[in-house]
Amino acid sequence: MIDITMIKFAVLADCFHCPVKGEFEFNIDWLLLIDHQGDIAATYPPQHPEYADLLAIFKRNNCLQVIPKGEYLLPGLVDLHCHAPQWPQAGKGLDLPLYDWLQNYTFPLENRYSDNDFAANVYQDVTKTLLANGTTSAVYFASIHRQSTELLAQTCLNVGQRAFVGKVNMDNSDQCPAYYCEPSVTAAIDDTELFVNNVFELAGNQSRLVHPVITPRFVPSCTSELLQQLGGLVQRYDLHMQTHCSESDWARDYSIQHYGVSDVTIYADMGLLNNKSILAHSIFLNQADIEKINQFKAGIGHCPLSNMYFANAAMPARELLDHGVQIGLGSDIAGAPSPSIFRASFDAVSHSRVREEGVDIYLPASKRGTANARISFVEAFWMATVGGGQVLDAKVGLFEQGYHFDAIVIKANSAIGNLRIWPQFDSAKDILEKIITLAQPENVAKVWVQGKAVI
Repeated sequence: MIDITMIKFAVLADCFHCPVKGEFEFNIDWLLLIDHQGDIAATYPPQHPEYADLLAIFKRNNCLQVIPKGEYLLPGLVDLHCHAPQWPQAGKGLDLPLYDWLQNYTFPLENRYSDNDFAANVYQDVTKTLLANGTTSAVYFASIHRQSTELLAQTCLNVGQRAFVGKVNMDNSDQCPAYYCEPSVTAAIDDTELFVNNVFELAGNQSRLVHPVITPRFVPSCTSELLQQLGGLVQRYDLHMQTHCSESDWARDYSIQHYGVSDVTIYADMGLLNNKSILAHSIFLNQADIEKINQFKAGIGHCPLSNMYFANAAMPARELLDHGVQIGLGSDIAGAPSPSIFRASFDAVSHSRVREEGVDIYLPASKRGTANARISFVEAFWMATVGGGQVLDAKVGLFEQGYHFDAIVIKANSAIGNLRIWPQFDSAKDILEKIITLAQPENVAKVWVQGKAVI
């Protein structure tokens, strides 16, 4: 029998998770043992010979948390792409072209984060909002301002969210507003390296709940010298890297016109790609790009709803999954208005269905769409949990031994929200699909991160 002294508490619950892409498990009355570090030490099904004895021990020791029937334990959700400073503009200007949206809303707003008091209010709100939506791991773009970006990292630590936080870098004066641009490559690199070390040294961050992330905004906003030196930081400290990749025709064409190669190749040549690189969007990829992403074991943050607004095309998620590319989901606040990764999961399915069926009514049905492009709800949930964890090279998204206990409890309640479960005719698959499509913050009854209850 497991050493009971190594266990901090146990959870008894009906659990959903996706150990295999495209499949799910629904484990009734599962017993999960959480150690003092907040990791899953073991899991036991009811038929295990030690199950009854362990259950009795944890009940007697008053360290058993029982999730009531009709409530469900799920792995915490992973948001691979969120612009934290854009939270106040969520829902605004989404009918505009991307250039106008950035110039009229985004850059003026992000420039306000030189004011730490302003930043503190927004960052407190956005981190708590994502947690309330079940997002236990979030990858944040901040702004170009080091101090307020460090404040975002500290806020994530304070609220208990697993976070990957990046100070944005952008220095190309031809593409960046004069009021919102790094003064020099040297200043940008010095500030970024200081940020990295300050995040590592945050009080209470010894377990690295919060990670610094190298964050070139994207190829057009950065000079080649800045990209190369940021790549040097990635290699020197073995850091996560996040950026926008092949998001639009213009972004793709800019890389080709100015460098003669795709942005994926640019990132690789500059030392920015590794097994912890998050390439947001990644729509206009060629076969060489896909092979290079797989070579480095980098991953993609699929942001289906924002793609519908700003990408000029739909990401071929089905084909990329079939090529073995690591893919998770992103909210892309505020390029999309919803902070929910459940919503992103739903949108990923919708996005794929539109690709498969097509939209041009003047074409015959046989020529209107892309055959076999659809993604199932189970695959979308896999991306929202396991897939995101793989992209981050983090032990999250599964209820397995050695994984961090990042988890949420979903409660269907006829008095709140839209989620309704009808036990007499809802199968386990039905319940999971209903959670994905209908769950709202009102249904997120509890949240743990690294074994600590944060909601």
